[in-house]
Amino acid sequence: MTVINQTIAASAIMSAVTRVLTTQTVNIRAAAEVYVRALDAGGIIQAFGTGHSRGFAMEVAGRAGGLVPANQLNVKDVVMYGDTDPADIMTPDAERRPETAHAVLDLAELHPADAFIIASNSGGNGATVEMAVQARRRGHQVIAVTSMDHTTQITSRHPSGRRLFEVADVVIDNGSVFGDAEVEIPGVGAAVPSSAVTANMIAEMIAAEVCGIMLDRGDTPPILVSANVPGGDEHNDAIRARYGTRLRVGEP
Repeated sequence: MTVINQTIAASAIMSAVTRVLTTQTVNIRAAAEVYVRALDAGGIIQAFGTGHSRGFAMEVAGRAGGLVPANQLNVKDVVMYGDTDPADIMTPDAERRPETAHAVLDLAELHPADAFIIASNSGGNGATVEMAVQARRRGHQVIAVTSMDHTTQITSRHPSGRRLFEVADVVIDNGSVFGDAEVEIPGVGAAVPSSAVTANMIAEMIAAEVCGIMLDRGDTPPILVSANVPGGDEHNDAIRARYGTRLRVGEP
């Protein structure tokens, strides 16, 4: 008897997408308003995620069709921009230690108006929660993208016991189930994780909402044009010049 195939997988992911579309549009609009206030004040969007949530940060920052004034913060920054030995972050403990967030932030060039968007399916790792805590302590607004089904069933690894959604200004539920994988396979576990799909969709929905807000008031959204089309580099460089070294160039 078939318990899983491509059709079942697609249906499970579409169910998670539907959960987002039917429950999170108000929160996505609130996140877009945070973005706009930050950009209006000369800030940028600081995106952070660990593990597979790094993919969300990549979707927010440096993505053709997204927004130019967005920057990725990564655990690997402590190696790329600091003097940490790569071996020190090649372990699950790196994302579980609150100290990791401090090390990443110490190397970041922050502006008072910057807004943070932080993704974590579980919302319970020490570095992720501490990033939100420290961002708010420094006066930045924080948007969380997390699985409420998952995070409400776990114990946080942060010393405070708090989870990401408990320290954010705006919370967006990515619609994923506990454990992320959507389809149970008897005697094995579960397959078909959905959080990457829904989180990336959320990233694009926020960006689209930002564009709509700006267009409605007669402004031109700072859209990132693909570097693989004529004029893309010139267009993007002209916008990046407003922010200087605050926007890091991601590796190819």
